[in-house]
Amino acid sequence: MNKPYACGLMWFRRDLRAHDNAALFHALKGCRQLHCVFVFDRAILDALPRRDRRVEFIRESLVALDAELRALAGQAGAGLIVRHATAAAEIPALAQALGAQAVFANHDYEPQAAERDARVRGALAEAGIALHTSKDQAVFERDELLTQAGKPYAVFTPYKNAWLGKVDAFYLKPYPVQRYGAALAPRPEGQRAGVPTLQALGFESTNLAELRMPTGAGGGQALAADFLERIDRYHETRDFPAVKGPSYLSVHLRFGTVSIRHLAGAAHRLAAEGSHGAAVWLGELIWRDFYFQILHHFPHVAQRSFKPGYDAIRWEHGKHADALFQAWCEGCTGYPLVDAAMAQLNQTGYMHNRLRMVVASFLCKDLGIDWRRGERYFAEHLNDYDLAANNGGWQWASSSGCDAQPWFRIFNPVSQSQKFDADGRFIRRYLPQLGRLPAGALHAPWLAMPVELAAAGVALGDSYPRPVVQHDAARAQTLARYAVVRKTLPKK
Repeated sequence: MNKPYACGLMWFRRDLRAHDNAALFHALKGCRQLHCVFVFDRAILDALPRRDRRVEFIRESLVALDAELRALAGQAGAGLIVRHATAAAEIPALAQALGAQAVFANHDYEPQAAERDARVRGALAEAGIALHTSKDQAVFERDELLTQAGKPYAVFTPYKNAWLGKVDAFYLKPYPVQRYGAALAPRPEGQRAGVPTLQALGFESTNLAELRMPTGAGGGQALAADFLERIDRYHETRDFPAVKGPSYLSVHLRFGTVSIRHLAGAAHRLAAEGSHGAAVWLGELIWRDFYFQILHHFPHVAQRSFKPGYDAIRWEHGKHADALFQAWCEGCTGYPLVDAAMAQLNQTGYMHNRLRMVVASFLCKDLGIDWRRGERYFAEHLNDYDLAANNGGWQWASSSGCDAQPWFRIFNPVSQSQKFDADGRFIRRYLPQLGRLPAGALHAPWLAMPVELAAAGVALGDSYPRPVVQHDAARAQTLARYAVVRKTLPKK
């Protein structure tokens, strides 16, 4: 096979696997010799706290990727070049040092990533080096699905119908990377140090190992296999945080240690065979594609409301608002389901999807806090943080996004607790101080009888906080706050 490039460079970013990797496939097919690199980007890492589970997850996944590449090449000298530098400068410099004629990478849709890639493309072009990028983290992206008028979708259901109408075996088939592994080149002298330790990167270990969170492509494949065995009941179990219902694959999708084509393909096949659970989960993967294309076509959502009228809302501010926000962050609102969910996030970096909606609604519509403050907190703490999905979820909860929860619908944190954690298993796990309360009193301790509180060792205002707001009163305030939005809505 005639390959156009004598030497190339594969730049891994959020695609930390060799199996079914679009850019790696094209790089191996196009280069007689291929080097592989990952850059711990100082432009990102220098702003992070020194204990960050995501950095540790990436580091452990790179160890697995390095081994995967060496096995694919069939020689110990191959593997991953790992640098700790500013990627926008390091990639052009490394490509020139290696004598590469082309760099290959997969698309990243976030505005900062697009800006970085534009800088890299320009620097490479000045050196006479090509940059080839591929679609890998979505099934459909950018302009692949448009309305009949040629415009991007802003409502999910028509987008989903278009997605399901277009998808076929071509879009879901894996890239046969293994056929071309022999093109992986030995690492040059001075580039064989392997994956640096966390300490060498200036980070400390987290509780990742204690949480038993699987890492790397092997971990992602194991979780996928486990989930596909129980996917048929997903629609029945997905809303209950104390039940093993979710796939737990979100962090692997975020860092590309699993293939979206593999997951969507399996779900699509099972749904076609009649699995309602698979159909529901496939719908959630389609939501993921939907939010990617929203971010691409409407990048203003990263700072402002998708619906401009919602930027007129006057959110709570000042010391009182700061105190309410702090209580929400620390899981001290006095609403057990909200507090348990925040404890889960703070302790593990994970939050159940139903609870993400509950706590987001509570922050915006019970506490009256700007959704952007909650979005930033999630961005700092979620292992699976992804700008497109996180922004889309927060704008959905605050009613400011595309196809969002109507502004007048407000989650009741007590009824959500009674419905989705009826026996209190989840609450008791993360709020042990309430563990001895009977289920009937657990969801709203302030309504419990004094004898029940005393028997359970609960002292409101001491061992557990009183509610920071009253839901009914807060709901009335929210409806008044959103009145400014009604003036901007089109008349029927």
